[in-house]
Amino acid sequence: MSDSILKQVGDYYSDKIIKNGATPQGVDWNSTQSQELRFEVLSKVINENSQFSVLDYGCGFGSMYDYFKTKYSNFKFIGFDISNEMIATAIERNKLNSDTSWTTNLGSDTLADFGIASGIFNVRLTNSNEEWLDYILDTLNKLNAHSKSGFSFNVLTKYSELEYMKDYLYYADPLFLFDHCKKHFSKNVALLHDYTLYEFTIIVRK
Repeated sequence: MSDSILKQVGDYYSDKIIKNGATPQGVDWNSTQSQELRFEVLSKVINENSQFSVLDYGCGFGSMYDYFKTKYSNFKFIGFDISNEMIATAIERNKLNSDTSWTTNLGSDTLADFGIASGIFNVRLTNSNEEWLDYILDTLNKLNAHSKSGFSFNVLTKYSELEYMKDYLYYADPLFLFDHCKKHFSKNVALLHDYTLYEFTIIVRK
């Protein structure tokens, strides 16, 4: 994966958090409501009632952890992001929460029960669709490697209405990514495209 893509993405989101602070706009979402709907759908990968660990891959300032605290009572939360500013904000917001850890450097031996990636594949910037798809597939390999029981991720859908589509965003083919996950990660894959946002979620259960 090109280091230039990671730098572009890191700079983009660092600028967002600096300008907008710890708000949905600080991670480039429109509202708290849409953000929480994404978390609700993505968390369907979790089928544990007892203690579990989750890796938030591209955690921003930690708003998914806030959501998890309202839904689960016994879990360990690992937040990873390539933006130093995002992680610094997450650490400051959660310094009293002993069940969290935050990092910009995810060790190769880090393994969580479940991995979740929300919104990290949307902002293509100036990269070509081919370059961005390579980036997505490479990142999914990493997400799979760090997830013991399963993982989930979302992407903007190519079935979005044309007038709302933007040049700097990436709109994926949900059937291609479903097929890719079935062939490379697990036989147990779900494609969720039935909620009221211009995106889809894929859930991989191992």
